[in-house]
Amino acid sequence: MDNAERTMAFLFALRSRGVRDTRVLEAMERVDRAEFVTGVFSDRAYEDMPLPISCGQTISQPSVVGLMTQALDVQPRDKVLEIGTGSGYQAAILSHLARRVYTVERHKRLARHAQDLFDRLGYTNITCVAADGSRGYPEQAPFDRILVTAAAEDPPGPLLAELRVGGIMVLPVGQSDTVQHLIKVTRTETGYDYDELLPVRFVPLVEGLSHE
Repeated sequence: MDNAERTMAFLFALRSRGVRDTRVLEAMERVDRAEFVTGVFSDRAYEDMPLPISCGQTISQPSVVGLMTQALDVQPRDKVLEIGTGSGYQAAILSHLARRVYTVERHKRLARHAQDLFDRLGYTNITCVAADGSRGYPEQAPFDRILVTAAAEDPPGPLLAELRVGGIMVLPVGQSDTVQHLIKVTRTETGYDYDELLPVRFVPLVEGLSHE
């Protein structure tokens, strides 16, 4: 299968699983997932499945990445916060949709590798920070959009506080050893509205900065 056929099959898989937003599909077409998958799994980069990366983490299933990005409804002038950089794949997609992306990763090795990759690929509107993601990134708050790629039992208070009025946060919620649900949180003038989107399974959101 050549690159054009592989790309068509990749986009078809995304559409068939509910990713229909044209801007999201275009962003995902522009980001080569193979750049973010290394080692023995590199030949599976275009399959719609999660894959292991270092530090015991995963690169998420592309259709789930697409559905989360679609629910986030990123606008061109938005400042976006991502919690859980991982491979950097999700942040790269967000960078094509937003004005600025800040991504926080608790594993120093992953953060360093992701920033090196962003620099090599020319993603100048992404800043990767090694920090405790459960606290958000108050230095740049408030944010128009927040995306969390690890599951918490409840939406973390610091992240809710860093969301601008009118802003949207998308995150998985639930116990780490049971089925979790992806939810969309919209901040209003008087509080927060919650919408349940679909069942998912993510690694747990862990407090603190890793020594790795």
